[in-house]
Amino acid sequence: QVQLVESGGGLVQAGGSLRLSCAASGRTFSRLAMGWFRQAPGKEREFVAAISWSGRNTGYEDSVKARFTISRDNAKNTVYLQMNNLEPEDTAVYHCAARESGMVNWVGRSVPSYDDWGQGTQVTVSS
Repeated sequence: QVQLVESGGGLVQAGGSLRLSCAASGRTFSRLAMGWFRQAPGKEREFVAAISWSGRNTGYEDSVKARFTISRDNAKNTVYLQMNNLEPEDTAVYHCAARESGMVNWVGRSVPSYDDWGQGTQVTVSS
């Protein structure tokens, strides 16, 4: 099992930026495909971004593709989500997720694709 701890959330004005971090422990991080998901009140958890364990492949939800960047530092066992030009619609609890994958460039875009989840960090964007 992988333990995941998110940080970096907060309150920001529209147009601002935040950088989320997710620290992983419990398994070899360099073999974990990682994802970011978000859940707004009353809505289902939705895909935001993902990165393969190799770091060579990434995927994004269409509404964030031009504004968010996912990256990883295998030496620090951490995955990041840089969020720029934030919009009120980005307000949600952001969760990171992990899955041990044998495929070097695999990325997952659905909730069932992942085995382990963090508790989440709140992001609030004011208009």
